[in-house]
Amino acid sequence: MHKPKLSAVGLALAFTFGSALAQSTAPAQSSGSGGAGTSATGGRSAPQAQPGTGTRNAETNKDDKMARADRRFVQEVAGSGMFEVQAAQLASKQATDSNVKSFAGMLVDHHTKANDELTKLANAKGVELPAAPSRDLRRQIETLGKKKGQEFDQEFVRNVGVKAHEKDIKTFEKASKDLKDPELKAFAEKTLPTLKEHLAMAQKLPQAGKQGGEQQGKKAGGDSSKMGAGGGSANTGGGASTGTGGGSGANKTGS
Repeated sequence: MHKPKLSAVGLALAFTFGSALAQSTAPAQSSGSGGAGTSATGGRSAPQAQPGTGTRNAETNKDDKMARADRRFVQEVAGSGMFEVQAAQLASKQATDSNVKSFAGMLVDHHTKANDELTKLANAKGVELPAAPSRDLRRQIETLGKKKGQEFDQEFVRNVGVKAHEKDIKTFEKASKDLKDPELKAFAEKTLPTLKEHLAMAQKLPQAGKQGGEQQGKKAGGDSSKMGAGGGSANTGGGASTGTGGGSGANKTGS
């Protein structure tokens, strides 16, 4: 039999139909790498971090919305905040002096709020947060946990209440001047007064030692009395420094 020839029009229609079918059956391509997804504005969506878990994003150098120095501040403060929250949680249970217990409980409350605020900022801007304090800070918590009685109280007040806060204050003072991101800078400026109040309170405790008490006793009088044992009228809006950490999470900016 004679086979009919396909017209040029028929060939064109067949080719068009085949191309459409191939496209409809091809697997969908993901809109982002690593399941990051996209935001409403077309950028990468912020990683979802929970307090204490940290945020891990393998592409931090590509899509971050913060300058490198700003990211370093966030990460450093998150780690120190976690350390201070974990140490304060330990002290709120293990301290023998009632004033030290009250001070520790206040730190937990303030630093937890600050850590939560820092985590929200980091998530919104795609900044990676540590999942835990640094190895050195973790060792300090382990060492503190092995102490008992007055020795424990003294170690907590001197190392966490005084030493850690002195370091935090220097970090936040520099950040308040140097940070580029306006929201992060506002966070640093809001948190700094609370850190100073925490330090003043710690230096007034007998466990801080003679030198700390004499140097700051008079200066700290007014502000620290306002803080109260439970957190009183201190500036809790910004919280203490970040403390992403431990018990309450990575989000605690170090206070």
